[in-house]
This record gives sequence, structure tokens and C-alpha cells, in this order.
Amino acid sequence: MATKSPQTSGLRFNAAMMSNVGAVRTLNEDVAVYAAPKADDGLGRGSLALVADGMGGHAAGEVASGLAAEIIRRVYFELDGTIPAVLASAFAAANAAIIDWAAEHPECAGMGTTCTALALADGQAWLGHIGDSRAYLLRGTTFTQLSTDQTLVAQMVREGKLTPEQAAASPVSNVILQALGMGPEIGPVIWNEPLALQPGDVMVLCTDGLSGLVADEAIAALAGRLPPYEACLALIDAAIAAGGHDNVSVGVLRAMTDSGRSAGAGDTTRQMRLPDLAGVEPPEDRDGSGTRELSIPAAAGRRDG
Repeated sequence: MATKSPQTSGLRFNAAMMSNVGAVRTLNEDVAVYAAPKADDGLGRGSLALVADGMGGHAAGEVASGLAAEIIRRVYFELDGTIPAVLASAFAAANAAIIDWAAEHPECAGMGTTCTALALADGQAWLGHIGDSRAYLLRGTTFTQLSTDQTLVAQMVREGKLTPEQAAASPVSNVILQALGMGPEIGPVIWNEPLALQPGDVMVLCTDGLSGLVADEAIAALAGRLPPYEACLALIDAAIAAGGHDNVSVGVLRAMTDSGRSAGAGDTTRQMRLPDLAGVEPPEDRDGSGTRELSIPAAAGRRDG
């Protein structure tokens, strides 16, 4: 469902979020959310978009991703403070809630979820991220992964122990090093400084059910060419055509001026500086249907799915 959210900077967002069970699984453990504050919001929070990819047997993954989405959404719009501080509190609250739920429900032991969120306010974006779901920015013809995969193979690539090609074929490619619910000491990435947005910028959020099957170049082409709702449909179709062995969730958000202008003659693309991250290195340059649309709802590593 397409949504438009006004921003005080003169930017608004034409956005769509979708989640699909895929071609193989019978249960959708993903969640995709786009939420805007109430009209009388005095915190200046703008809007929040997120995807979460749950893991755990007996539908526990669905519980984990649902808890994460609802708690992060609620804390983000209700807690006072700076956006980075509130995002950090929201991720911590979601982590604690998932751990507590698993302790009270033994059938959910070991459940967890990735979560990648973009907070959009005053024409700027802040990232909150844990796991291997992704956030991208398409500016002009440049497609940049804003998030860093917190997986075993991604870490080995960064350390020079594997090539990207070896990582893609690795039998441990789905081992996640960080997730909500993994333990009390987690390491989400929260941007301390925002990314300034421009009219025409397109942001993509997705779970690995998309990024693991569809190349970045194809994601960029569809997200850049199509309106957000049609882009989400096309991206899900592309993942299913490539095998669809996992749940697929995606959000596409296009920045526009209040007049409805996204980009046009005279606009230029400039080199973008990524914000400083909270305690981590910035990401490297890239080395029906079963669809549901939602507005709310243990070891060294865990295997996704």
C-alpha cells in the first residue's frame, strides 16, 4: 500500500512495504512496516520504516519479528530524546522483550530476528540495523548498501579470508552473528549522524529473501524505474522467479518535494558522504499471493531459517 508522509524540510515520501511468504515456505516469519506519527505528534519524529526477518521453530520466528516491529515502532514514537538515542532504546527494548518471551514460552527457545530500520525526519535518514536484512540508497545512478551484513561470511570477506564469490557459495552463508533475542549483549548499528536526503533519492529495505536471490543491479533497476508499489511487486516477483526459497520482504521509499517533484532537469548527482556509525566501520563499497502488508503487528551465530 503506497503511503505519503509530509516532512518539515519540504520532503515527503512515497512509500510501499510488502511481505510475501515466497514459493516454498508455508509460514511467513518476516514483517514489513511503514509508520507515521499522529497529526498532533510533538516530537518531530517523521516516519519509520523497517523490515524484520524472524528465525526459530514452531512459528517462533513470526513471534520474534512481530514483537520487534511493534516494540520498535511504539518506542520510537513515544520516547523522548534524540533519534539515535531513541532508536538504540527501541532496539534494546525489543531485544529484552524477545528474550523474556522465549524464557516464558519454552517452545520459542532460541527465537530471534534481524531488523533494519530507517527513521526519516526533517529530510534526513538515520539507520538502525542488526543482522543481515539490508538498507540501500539509490541516488542518481549510484546504488549504495547503507547497512553492513552481520554474518559470518561477510565478516570473513571483510577480513580478507573469503572472496565475495566464495562467500556466496559457502555452506555457512546463513550464519548470523547478531540478532535481536540472541542475548543481553547485542551489537546493533545505530547511526549517530543522519544522511541528508535529496529529492529523487530512493531507499530500499529488504530481507535476505530478496537480496540473497536478486542481484543489487536488478534491485536498483526496478526500484529506480518503477513507482514504489509497483517496484515492491516486481522485486517480490523477481525473488520468487529466482526460487523464492525464503520469505521475501521489501520496502521502497522515494523522496519527493511537497510539490510532488522527485527529480528533473538541472538536478545533479554529487558524491555522498555516509554518516559516522556508532562504533563500527562504515560499509564498504559493494565488494497472491501470500502477501501481507503490516502497519503494526545462541551460540556464536545462528542460522537464518
